[in-house]
Amino acid sequence: MITTPPTILLSMGTRPEIIKMAPVYLELKQRGVKPLLLHTGQHSDIASSLYELFGMEPDYHIDLKRSAENGVAANGSNEPRANDLAELGSKLLLECSAVLERVNPSMVLVHGDTSSALMMALAAYYHKCKVAHVEAGLRSHDEYHPFPEEKNRVIIGQLAHWHFAPTQRARNNLVAEGIHDRSIYVVGNTVVQATQLGADRLEAHRKKINSTAEDLLDKLSKKSAGKRIVLVTTHRRENLKSGIGEIAASVLQLLELHKDMIIVWPVHPNPKVMAAIKDEIGQVSGELAERLYLTKPLDYPVLLWVLKHSWVVLTDSGGIQEEAAALGTPVLVLRQTTERPELIEVGAGALVGADTDRILATVETLSQNPNQYAAMKNAPNPFGDMTVAHTICNVLLGADRRPDSQGAIA
Repeated sequence: MITTPPTILLSMGTRPEIIKMAPVYLELKQRGVKPLLLHTGQHSDIASSLYELFGMEPDYHIDLKRSAENGVAANGSNEPRANDLAELGSKLLLECSAVLERVNPSMVLVHGDTSSALMMALAAYYHKCKVAHVEAGLRSHDEYHPFPEEKNRVIIGQLAHWHFAPTQRARNNLVAEGIHDRSIYVVGNTVVQATQLGADRLEAHRKKINSTAEDLLDKLSKKSAGKRIVLVTTHRRENLKSGIGEIAASVLQLLELHKDMIIVWPVHPNPKVMAAIKDEIGQVSGELAERLYLTKPLDYPVLLWVLKHSWVVLTDSGGIQEEAAALGTPVLVLRQTTERPELIEVGAGALVGADTDRILATVETLSQNPNQYAAMKNAPNPFGDMTVAHTICNVLLGADRRPDSQGAIA
């Protein structure tokens, strides 16, 4: 009997989605399944280099033209207006529906917690197309932190038929919300494989983009001997009002207090993020400026190099929490809550919020207590291993792909 391979559509558009879905895409191709790829358009400025890095080519594109660019409200406020999110959601819902109408896939894979993942899952429901949710079950248990991602995750969980949870805690979250246990698979997080893939391709990537000009890694390699690199990233909406200013003030004080520190801060393109950083540390000069690198967003392999060679990372990013754990770099989470509490529980990270005093105190504690720092650095990775994509594809290609209406595999 001839079995027709399933038509599988992967939907992604943000930097983290592309990175974390890459292992699944590549595993499907290795198994002879030609996955289709929809780029949903959020991070188009950096998406092309990521697709090229992982050897992926989108089959379909959504052109997102919004009045609220880069997640900044059209009215200039720190929080997005309901209309801004409604504009984005309605655009994505219509465009995702059009792609589904054209492709008629056997299943759709969405990742994480973005508005595009939610709208694709909803569009798939309207088209009676089954949904697989990669990185399912993460919860901060605070519906407005992160906003709107926390609620996006919950709603996707009600629409999906396969739930690929990275940890047992994520599975427990889903079960508590009424998701049928038979539809949940604890597989780990694909970021572990993506991190390794990105690191493996660093040298080839550098040769391709670098001619004779000295790049960031050349500069850091020369200047980092005997010094500690600190990577900083921030972009969350909840930090836009005053948090980024607090974080920037912390960075300035760290430079002043620790002469052996080099700060690398890839600045998010959000104008409010850029303005807040410029207001606090844009005028730094002299010796301090020589140890401060405010850069554009880094290509993924370059970011991984910096992350791997960092003494610590200060971040409000979820993905970087995971990548740091995979590389053994301690994490100070610049948020009040995290949907990845396993990182805190195993001791690989600490919640410090966007509070200058807490940030400085925690850095000082780690500086003065090498055993405490070593325990953080050597904490086990709670997010899985290199078999995640393999396990996901085993389920999608080996199980009956027609779950019942409750999401259980029939």
